[in-house]
Amino acid sequence: MDPVGYRGRFAPTPSGPLHLGSLVTALGSFLDARAHQGDWLVRIDDVDPYRCRAGAADQILRSLDALGLHWDGQVVYQSQLEDRYQEGLDALSKRDLLYACDCPRRGRQGPSPPAHTIYQGAYREKGQSFVAGQNALRLRVGEAIIEGMDTLKGHFRVHLQEAVGDLIVYRRDQVPAYHLATVLDDAAAGITHIVRGEDLFPATPGQIHLQHLLGFAIPRYAHTPLLVDSSGAKLSKRTLAEEAEIKAPTQCLRELLDYLAHPAPKDLDQASTEDILTWAIAQWSMERLTGVGPIAIATSSP
Repeated sequence: MDPVGYRGRFAPTPSGPLHLGSLVTALGSFLDARAHQGDWLVRIDDVDPYRCRAGAADQILRSLDALGLHWDGQVVYQSQLEDRYQEGLDALSKRDLLYACDCPRRGRQGPSPPAHTIYQGAYREKGQSFVAGQNALRLRVGEAIIEGMDTLKGHFRVHLQEAVGDLIVYRRDQVPAYHLATVLDDAAAGITHIVRGEDLFPATPGQIHLQHLLGFAIPRYAHTPLLVDSSGAKLSKRTLAEEAEIKAPTQCLRELLDYLAHPAPKDLDQASTEDILTWAIAQWSMERLTGVGPIAIATSSP
């Protein structure tokens, strides 16, 4: 057992039902928490109303329950935490770390700059007044260099200004940005370990910078391999990945364990979800995923 206590979490966006890639992340974070005799929390990241779909949150929770992935405590919904996000913005603003920015961002109606575009600071020194609904707020990252250790990806060192530029923390459509919301929520929940998909690894240095600025403890991170389709594209709702309709929970669990490099033995072919999870918790070793690249699958529901 981790001597300081382990608190992990799964934090899906309810933009649709879970697909296999989401379930692999959920199971990996669950097993890592339970193998450390820790807590596993669920947070619904519904702060962005434009991405959320009616009924999706309940559907996600039913899928987790069907697989036996039972969470600790109450489910937290970001849409109920506006005061927390405002307090975080106020704390950064008091230190003169924020500025208003009119630069375009991917929105509901138009395109965005390429994903790899690095913000060049065009509005950093303009002193523009912030008007909700008209411009965004960015965080001055200065010359911050972030170093850290990812359980699977190893040591990293990132110069934030060169890698990503100043971070958006509040969007022009009056939605707290992902970086700020997740950092504040993880800290409030006392999260010590974050297991999530490798696609979020580039977001980690910026989040660690925010954690430093706000005086929060830094969780331990592990970014698991992505599931990709036959073209090499990450399974996601945006690429129309098929819903993981869980008609046979035990079969689905076995498939997910295969993707996590923990294939269940034949003598568990007729086992219950509880027995499969008990075996998986006892066998769990995150290190089995070290060096594993994207995993290509046939996109069919289990």
